[in-house]
Amino acid sequence: MVFTSRLDHGRKLLQTLSLRLIKPLSTVTTPFIPQNHATQTLPNLKPLNSKISGYMRRGLVDEAQKLFDEMLQRNTVTWNAMIRGYFLNGHVENALNLFDQMPVRDVVSYNTVIAGLMQCGNVDGARRVFDGMGYKDVVTWNSMASGHFRNGFVCEAVGVFDEMPVKDVVSWNLVVGGLVNCGELELAEEYFRRMTTRDVVSWTIMVSGLASVGRIVEARELFEKMPLRDTQAWNAMMVGYIENGHIEMAEIFFQRMPQRNFDSWNELLNGLVKGGRPNDAMKLFMQMPEKCHKTWNSILLEFTRNGLIREAHAFMEKKPYSDVVSRTNIILGYFQIGDVNSAVSLFNLMPIRDVTAYNVTIFGLGENDHGEEGLKLFIRMKESGMFPDEATYTSVLTICSDLPALQLGMQTHAMVTKTGFNHFIAVGNAIVTMYARCGNVIFALMEFNSMGSRDVISWNSIICGFAHHGNGESALEMFQKMRSEDIEPNHITFVGVLSACSHAGMVDLGRHYFQIMRHEHSIQPTSEHYTCLVDLMGRFGLIDEAMGFVHQMRADGIEVPASVWGALLGACRIHKNIEIGKLAGEKILEIEPENSGVYLILSEMHLSCGRRKEAETFWIRMKDTGVKKQPGCSWVEVNKGSHAFLSGDCSHPEFSRISSVLELLHMEKTKNSKSVAVSLEKVLLE
Repeated sequence: MVFTSRLDHGRKLLQTLSLRLIKPLSTVTTPFIPQNHATQTLPNLKPLNSKISGYMRRGLVDEAQKLFDEMLQRNTVTWNAMIRGYFLNGHVENALNLFDQMPVRDVVSYNTVIAGLMQCGNVDGARRVFDGMGYKDVVTWNSMASGHFRNGFVCEAVGVFDEMPVKDVVSWNLVVGGLVNCGELELAEEYFRRMTTRDVVSWTIMVSGLASVGRIVEARELFEKMPLRDTQAWNAMMVGYIENGHIEMAEIFFQRMPQRNFDSWNELLNGLVKGGRPNDAMKLFMQMPEKCHKTWNSILLEFTRNGLIREAHAFMEKKPYSDVVSRTNIILGYFQIGDVNSAVSLFNLMPIRDVTAYNVTIFGLGENDHGEEGLKLFIRMKESGMFPDEATYTSVLTICSDLPALQLGMQTHAMVTKTGFNHFIAVGNAIVTMYARCGNVIFALMEFNSMGSRDVISWNSIICGFAHHGNGESALEMFQKMRSEDIEPNHITFVGVLSACSHAGMVDLGRHYFQIMRHEHSIQPTSEHYTCLVDLMGRFGLIDEAMGFVHQMRADGIEVPASVWGALLGACRIHKNIEIGKLAGEKILEIEPENSGVYLILSEMHLSCGRRKEAETFWIRMKDTGVKKQPGCSWVEVNKGSHAFLSGDCSHPEFSRISSVLELLHMEKTKNSKSVAVSLEKVLLE
């Protein structure tokens, strides 16, 4: 049942606490007042008792405790208010301690403890309290029945109900509703038929139950038999139509309703939104007498999910119901369709921004290759006095990984540690990934080892980090540690593992782990896995086997992407397999006709084999199609400053001096490479 895990948790949590309930309750040493209500409250205690209840409802437990401790006089109502408040706020041990200390208990005291223990899953403890009671009222029995239902003990709940000496209509509704919620509809119908007295709630429970399992016709027949219907009954029938896909009938039913409340409008609006009719939902919203920001935002969100971002934006600007959530959803929608300018413009025009608005914009900029703008916005966020949260730092660290920007990543890491957000797994994973992608694998491993808890993403980050930098042995070692800790690998894990095998030249292990992925972990290979395998086989000249994996991809119904053909082309280039190389190159050009590198590789391969005419055909094709070679780009970071260099670009202010140093480096080769590199750094720093 759905309550099993919560029950197990509650039992562990309260195992020791429940044991000490046995002695005081089995002997009933505490005086007991057998009334169905508390003793008469003294006039001067009423406001104090109400104040305690108010504090507890607002979660101000310490304030309630302080007031309770300062009270010179207390009655049973005072103690009951504290116990109920402790349970409400999750302070179970305090509630049980106070219950043990009560000078006088009434039936409300026992009912409160029973309900509280049932709420946190301690059914055995509730049963001991129940058995220790001298007098039980109908509320006591109802609490026991509903508590058993809540924790998934259906048979026990029905047994408690059958034992009840006196049953009221609430008791019958509890058992019928509990059986409906637990999926025992036939038994619920039986108890419904046995009811001597029914109220509107009884009928509504059965109407809702029948509709929930698709018996909408029977639900409607039962609805028509109701002697009295309130708005909740009409709502239940309308929701039944919506849940069974009869949205048109729900609309007709809505129009027939003699009275409507907020739920009536809201349920139909949500039905229209989920049914893909946002325009009709918008019209209904405009007729709604009591507008709701949450409903309005759900309508706009549905527009964005359907790709109608600009329409949603237009509605938002025309109507006065929008708030920061509305605008944030529209910003998110613009980023999803790649309209970065509109997203940023809307963000800049927001009258009020919260952390979520900043997070969505920073994340969207990073996802749309505007990482530098995302970092600038992060700085603006800090300067505005807004406090970043774990989502902010995760997005910023991810941008640092993608750029890559090690220095800013290290500064962000320092801020994360200072604010304590490094204890969040997602943030820790982002730190590991940032260091790994920026080339500092040692720091990545240090951060990984310092994490208090790890998930599969943590392991993937370090495994892929080692694999990416050619340290295949360490990557496979981490994979074995991951398996020893019973962390289930996913498809990304095996991308890292197969990539590690490729970089380390472990052909047999690559085949082995590919089979483990398919047969032991039932992971269907993707194009990324096949790319790693083709690259692995190709590196060692196993071109035919690499081609076999390409055929296997097609047999698995996977379209061969350019990355796989690229790996095959690279292998053919190294091992001078002209025919398969030409096939792979032509396949890439079918997918990426403007890929200048492929033309150059194919021409180079033919030239190296003395086929100048064939090489010239690729130059001519490249010229005729208007494809131009993109200039190469490299950059270095010196003293926290970046210097970018494009092939053929002479615009750097120190170009002549840098060229001289590089010429020296070329002449000296590795003889004095360290001293020359230092000279280059001095040039850039001056």
